[in-house]
Amino acid sequence: MSTTLITNIGELTTNVEQGGDPCGTLRDAAVLIADGRVAWVGRAADAPSAARVAQAHAGARDSPESGASVRVSTVGAEQMTTVDAAGRAVIPGFVDSHTHLVFGGDRADEFEARMSGTPYAAGGIRRTVAATRAASDDELRARLAGFVAEMAAQGTTTFEVKTGYGLTVADEERAARIAAEVTDEVTFLGAHVVPAEHADDRETYVDLVCGEMLDAVAPHAKWIDVFCERGAFTADESRRVLEAGAARGLGLRVHGNQLGHGEGVTLAVAAGAASVDHCTYLDDADVAALAASDTVATLLPGVEFSTRQPYPDARRLIDAGVTVALASDCNPGSSFTSSMPLMVALAVREMGMTPAEAVWASTAGGARALRRDDVGVIAPGARADLVLLDAPTRVHLAYRPGVPLVHTVWRGGEIL
Repeated sequence: MSTTLITNIGELTTNVEQGGDPCGTLRDAAVLIADGRVAWVGRAADAPSAARVAQAHAGARDSPESGASVRVSTVGAEQMTTVDAAGRAVIPGFVDSHTHLVFGGDRADEFEARMSGTPYAAGGIRRTVAATRAASDDELRARLAGFVAEMAAQGTTTFEVKTGYGLTVADEERAARIAAEVTDEVTFLGAHVVPAEHADDRETYVDLVCGEMLDAVAPHAKWIDVFCERGAFTADESRRVLEAGAARGLGLRVHGNQLGHGEGVTLAVAAGAASVDHCTYLDDADVAALAASDTVATLLPGVEFSTRQPYPDARRLIDAGVTVALASDCNPGSSFTSSMPLMVALAVREMGMTPAEAVWASTAGGARALRRDDVGVIAPGARADLVLLDAPTRVHLAYRPGVPLVHTVWRGGEIL
């Protein structure tokens, strides 16, 4: 078994709450990784003795993989790699709990029109549906691989992928199957919009989503989602979709309250959904319902950046005791970015979050939205997903927006 000690960490964000600090911040810290898991976390001076022996007897060399100072030695039958963080900050890998990465085509013209004053509407999704249906499996797979590499380079180590741009049985099944090649967090979103061929027969399409389409996609999926919004699906239609997914053993997610006040949050909380995403327009009852539930409010600031809608009021939610996550909503129509560092910066600048809250929401919060406890934290037993920043503190993610601050990324203890 190989082990890695990351030491001389100037600021370590563990997300293990201590002393009133949800980020569990440690200074002058170290992390020991063994067999892809976090084995130990603490002060660098207290690192396990085997690691200190490895440091003492190894010769230093530059690592071509990470660019950090690395020492390699053998202690018994175990190889110990030591990475000197040189006072940099380390955070958990980002957990992006809301993406739409399997699609064809491009909608840059819509973005340009919005920047000239045209309002965003859900109907543009049908353009991507047409392009996705026309794309081959290999074309979709190659594009998805590009997005996955793009996300990894920016520190994302766990991500969800939705279907929703096929909207036929065959196209939704292939989207889920292709997504499952790169993530365990696949969401069936057949209820994204009603496709053009069913525009005059909504009930038949909802029947299809709840029946044959769900049957085809469920073997590849972990979650089911529905866009409960004007221009998409009503609350009654959305409830049917969620009930059908739950009956097949899928976890529940909801797109809600994006374009105006609606029933998405109420529906999500009543159904016990893991997450309700967007939450741009909330009344006091919505906030109270979220605060009294374990449904995560997943905020998607990339959408507001791209559509010029009002940003969600994260401060209001956090102060009310709601669990908040941040995600990219990477998609071609309303948020064509995969950058979780950008989400952190936007949340701090536009949504009333502190840098610590934004980093927590984009790591531990995303994990909560996926009901995961093995990612989004740096704690013994967790998967060793870590991001070494080329900065002394996590604050720099918001302080230096747009600057590539991700120095090294580990996923499952391996450098990406």
